[in-house]
Amino acid sequence: MVPLVMAEVGDTVTIRKITGNDQVRQHLAEMGFTVDTRVTVVSHLAGSLILNVRGSRVGIGEAMARRILY
Repeated sequence: MVPLVMAEVGDTVTIRKITGNDQVRQHLAEMGFTVDTRVTVVSHLAGSLILNVRGSRVGIGEAMARRILY
């Protein structure tokens, strides 16, 4: 498994694991990031990612993207 920050623009990946404490995992789940969810990388600029998750575009920073593994 590799962190989401390693995915290229245009890649669609399936989330396999989310690391971090309960609060971090809950925050990501509230934004739609759960195991077995498909995510498409829309943009990757200056460490931040714009992702298409469950039909919505969501922006996350590099630190959060490193907690999402595919």
